[in-house]
Amino acid sequence: MAVAKVAVTVDQELLREVDRLVELGEFPNRSRAVNAALGYLTEKHAHKKRLLAELAKLDPAEESGLAEEWLADETEWPTS
Repeated sequence: MAVAKVAVTVDQELLREVDRLVELGEFPNRSRAVNAALGYLTEKHAHKKRLLAELAKLDPAEESGLAEEWLADETEWPTS
């Protein structure tokens, strides 16, 4: 995998947390920790986009009808 070197400005508290994770052995160095975080962020964003695309396919009226149909078959909740 090709890599590129970048310079970033990071909040000191956040950098202390990254360093703590490196000290604990979670990552071999800061670069790997930042790379993992960016990978997580981009995957989360992609997942959100896929989810929103799927939700956009739903028909609110149809979903409401299905919910009403399902609720009609429900029995009353016990009172005690």
